[in-house]
Amino acid sequence: MTDTAIVWFRRDFRLADNPALDSARRDFDCIVPVYIHDPESQSPWSPGAASRWWLHHALKDLRDRLAERGARLIVRQGCAGEELDRLLAETGAGGVYWNRLYEPSIVSRDSEIKANLKSKSITARSFRAGMLFEPWELLKDDESPYQVFTPFWKRMQRDWRAVQPRPEPRSLEDGSDEIKGLDIDALDLLPEHDWGERLAGYWTPGELAARRRLKSFADGPVEGYDGARDRPDREGTSGLSPYLHFGHISPLQVVNELDPSGELPGGKGALSLVRELAWREFSAVLLYHVPRLTDHPLQTRFEAFPWRSQSEYAADLEAWQRGRTGVPLIDAGMRELWQTGWMHNRVRMVVASYLAKNLLVPWQEGARWFWDTLVDADLANNTQGWQWTAGCGADAAPYFRVFNPELQAEKFDPDGAYIKRWCPELEGLNARELKRMSDEERRRRDYPEMRVDLKKSRQRALDAFEEVKK
Repeated sequence: MTDTAIVWFRRDFRLADNPALDSARRDFDCIVPVYIHDPESQSPWSPGAASRWWLHHALKDLRDRLAERGARLIVRQGCAGEELDRLLAETGAGGVYWNRLYEPSIVSRDSEIKANLKSKSITARSFRAGMLFEPWELLKDDESPYQVFTPFWKRMQRDWRAVQPRPEPRSLEDGSDEIKGLDIDALDLLPEHDWGERLAGYWTPGELAARRRLKSFADGPVEGYDGARDRPDREGTSGLSPYLHFGHISPLQVVNELDPSGELPGGKGALSLVRELAWREFSAVLLYHVPRLTDHPLQTRFEAFPWRSQSEYAADLEAWQRGRTGVPLIDAGMRELWQTGWMHNRVRMVVASYLAKNLLVPWQEGARWFWDTLVDADLANNTQGWQWTAGCGADAAPYFRVFNPELQAEKFDPDGAYIKRWCPELEGLNARELKRMSDEERRRRDYPEMRVDLKKSRQRALDAFEEVKK
C-alpha cells in the first residue's frame, strides 16, 4: 500500500475540524491536498458570480494556510473523476479522502467516483463535515423527510450528542513533489466589473476570519440574537452564513464556541442561533430527499399557479433586481444585495414575497437572481427560502400571508435607518413620510413611483391562489 493519500477539498476550506484531512493523515504518511474546479458537474446550478468571487479568495486562503504547514494545494480544472484518475497515476496515491456535499447532482457524481475508485482497489472514504447530522439520520418514522420544521428541531434536540471538533494539524507531510497544478487566477473566477472590489469592502473570506467573526459574536452580541436578528437596522446577526457555506468553519465549531462542552447551549440567544443552524439542515435534508425542489414546488398543486408571462413581468423583474420598485424597504434590500452580496434575512422574506405575490413573478426567477448575487448562495437554503415565502414549499407561510413591506418597515426599521442607508436619496424623511411620499416628492428625489399598488396587488395574488385551490 502506498504511503500517500489525496485529500480532495471542495467546500470545506479549513484545516480545523476537517475529518477528511484528519483521517487521511492518520491512515497515510503523506497527503496531496487537491482542489478540482468542476462547475459543470453542478449544472444547472453552477456557482453564481458572488460565489465565484468568494471561492477565488477561499482557495487563496486555503493555499496559504496549507503552505504554512508544509503542504502545497494542487489546483486542477475539468471533470473531477478524470482529474482524480490522473492525480492517482501521477502521485501513486492509494487513497482519496473527501467531505460529503449533499446537492443532488454532486451526490450522483460522488457516488460514481467512489464506485470507480473502489473498483481499482483505491481507498475511497467520505465524511460528514458540513452538517450536524446526516440527511438520512433525522427522518420521520416512515423514513420520509420532515416537512414541518418544529418536529424536525425537536428531533434534533432529542438526538443531540456532544462531540468535540477536531484540532487543526500543526504540520503536514506533503506528497505532491513535482505534481503540476494551475494558478488560482487561471480559474478566472473574479467578475469583470468592479463588483468584486465592492464585496471586498464587506467580506474577508478565510478560516481565521471565520473564527474571529464567530468568537466576536459569541462573546457578546449572541445574547440578544433572539430579538435583534429580525432588525435590519441593527447589527444583530452573526454574518456566518458564507463562512458556513464554504466550510471555513463547521456548524460543530459554532455549537462548541457557544458551549465548549459540546452540549446544546442554554442561553436563549445562543440556542436561537443553533436553531438557525437547524433550519439550514432542515433545508438540506429536504432537498437531498426531494431533488426536484430546485425548480418545482413541493406542493404540486402550485404547478398550475397562474404566474404572469415573462413578457408581462420582465420590466418589473428588472426594477426589482435594481432596487427601483418605488417601495423603500424592497429597494433598500435589493441594493444591499447588489452592494454587499448579502441581505438581511427578514428583508429576504419581504423582497421575495413582493416579487412572487405582489408582482406575480415565478419564484424561480427570484431564486436564480439570489443564486447569482449572494455570497452565501446555498442551493438547499435558497430553494427552501423561496418556496417557503411563495407558499408552495415545506412548512410554508400560508399563501394568504403576503408580507406588507410598509408594515414590515414600521415594525423592524421604525426610524428608517436601514432604508436610508441603502436609499440615500430618501435621507431626511421620517418613517411616516417614507410611507406617504407624494409623486411630487418622489420626482424631486429621483425616486421611482410604485410599480404596483400594494393592496390591489395583494388581492390579485389571493385571486390567483383561488384558481389553484379550485
